[in-house]
Amino acid sequence: MKTLISQAELETGITSMSADINKQLGSTPLTVICVLTGSIILVADLIRHLEMPLRLGALSASSYKGNTDRSELTLDTHLLPKLKGQHVLIVDDIFDTGHTLNEVIKHIQTLQPAAVYTAVLLQKNGRQEIELDIDFVAFEIPDEFVVGYGLDYQDLYRNLPYVAVLEEHEIRQATDASA
Repeated sequence: MKTLISQAELETGITSMSADINKQLGSTPLTVICVLTGSIILVADLIRHLEMPLRLGALSASSYKGNTDRSELTLDTHLLPKLKGQHVLIVDDIFDTGHTLNEVIKHIQTLQPAAVYTAVLLQKNGRQEIELDIDFVAFEIPDEFVVGYGLDYQDLYRNLPYVAVLEEHEIRQATDASA
């Protein structure tokens, strides 16, 4: 496993992204939606830097079932507050193919918010299958499988305080261990 983004770099990137959010949205009350489980650490760190009044909600979006291949997306929205007329910031861990965030945005829009913004920790270059303009991006990364800082492989590595590339032999070992 090799470190891609250090803990110090993460802190700097998140501080910068939060400053951009504060600048663009000002004092507008905001509802921050955490896309579970991968963005929970990001949201905890991000909201500490946001200056506007905010509410917090969450939804679970999962499209990876124990491996690195995308499968059908499932959404669990029972932790969402009422969003009608609210300014909403959807926070996700990674913008990869775009399918997950696109479906989350579509669902949130059915709840009639006043505005929807998006923020991601990582935007993976070269993987997008859905065209979306992300409002706030902390880091752009190459097309590699990453873990740490909330991102996982088979529910492991979320606790790493940095983002690392999981190498092929490590993926095989984790797969063999869980079989």
